[in-house]
This record gives sequence, structure tokens and C-alpha cells, in this order.
Amino acid sequence: MIPSDKLNPSAEAVKWRVPDLHPEGRKYVAIALLIAFLAWVFVPILTWPLLGLALWVALFFRDPVRVTPSGEGLIISPADGLVSMIERVAVPRELAGPNGLGDAPLIRVSVFMSVFDVHINRTPIAGTVKQVVYISGKFVNAELDKASEDNERQHIVVEGRDGRRIGFTQIAGLLARRIVPFVKPGDMIAAGQRIGLIRFGSRLDVFLPDDCACQVVLGQRSVAGETILGRVGGTVASGIAQ
Repeated sequence: MIPSDKLNPSAEAVKWRVPDLHPEGRKYVAIALLIAFLAWVFVPILTWPLLGLALWVALFFRDPVRVTPSGEGLIISPADGLVSMIERVAVPRELAGPNGLGDAPLIRVSVFMSVFDVHINRTPIAGTVKQVVYISGKFVNAELDKASEDNERQHIVVEGRDGRRIGFTQIAGLLARRIVPFVKPGDMIAAGQRIGLIRFGSRLDVFLPDDCACQVVLGQRSVAGETILGRVGGTVASGIAQ
């Protein structure tokens, strides 16, 4: 029998590739390095801490390649982070209605991204971007439930080839100050494609269709573009990650 780690050697090679720096982060890394250089000239004792800060900024904007699972009816995680909430809630008014996700409550899976997680977000399914709605707001802790109503956020709806619509929301956190979109209404996108990023700590909510079974549990770590959050017609996962 062929070992599982040899079934797709190209995928393994991709996983171990050194992540690229996303272009959005280059200016921030440059600023951090400039500050470190000025410290070396004027206040040498601060040089190493500031170089450490520059390294952290580079890591924050890292953009690793991901191998997205293929298959019918899969809902892929759009964010790296911790599954912090799984609950049935009312659909946000910006996503509700006949042109959005409807008016019935849906299961919301929330993924909290700390400042140490990758912050490039990806689409859960392949299809056409139907809506992109940006809302300015506050910057309270993204782990709090009220962040989905109070914070700066961006709602996106994608319609798959089968007509099923998936809605998800990028929510800025306590330290975040900007949601950067990569897509617009009418764009055709592949599952796991990059759709935007949130600077410096945030959360992402995904609303699962009624015929989709949640495949993650509270406390589980998810990987954007790889972890399966939901499966149409599947069995619901249960328990809490240990």
C-alpha cells in the first residue's frame, strides 16, 4: 500500500514551501524596517526589538499556498483561526431577502483570527460573486458576539453553479483598521481563491445553508482554503475539540 503522505507528493511540496509576502504588506514591512534602521542610528538599544516587530509584520502578511479539497457540496473554511462560535442565528439584514440568503435563521460558524494567524481570506465555494457590502463601524473585540453588528465589516455572497448561495462576513477586530477586498460583484471565483484580507486581528462568519451539515466543532483550528466547514447532505460533527 502506498503511504498516505506519498499519494500526492506535489501537494506536500506546496505545503512546505516558504510563504510569500502579500503585496499589501510590503509597505508595512518597509516602514517597520525603516523605523528599526533609525533606531540603530539614534537609539541602538531599540534596534533588535524593532527588527522583531518587522519580522512579525512580515509573518502577519504571509500568503501561503493552500491545497483546496475538491468535491461536490463542500463548504471550505475562508479563514485561518479558531472556531469560536457555532449557532443558529438570524441572517444579517445586509444578507437577507430573496437576492441574498433568504430570511430564515441559519447556522453561523465563526472563525476568530488572532494576530498570529494568516489573514488572507478565501472563498468557501466556487461560483459568482453576487454581493459585496461594506459597512463602516466600531472596533470592539472580534470574539464578542456583538462584533457582528457593531464592528467594521464586509458581507459577501457567492452563488455556486448549482444555484446554492453562501454568505460570509469579514469582521474587523480590536486592532484591525481596514478590510481589503480582492473581489467585486460579477467576478467568477474558484473554491479557495483569495477574496480579501483584514489587517491586524479579526473574525470571519460563514452562514451554512439549511441542507448543509457542519463539519467542525468548537475549539477546532481551521485552515483557510483547506478545512471543510460544511458538507451538503453530510452528518453533523459533534463535540468540542480537545
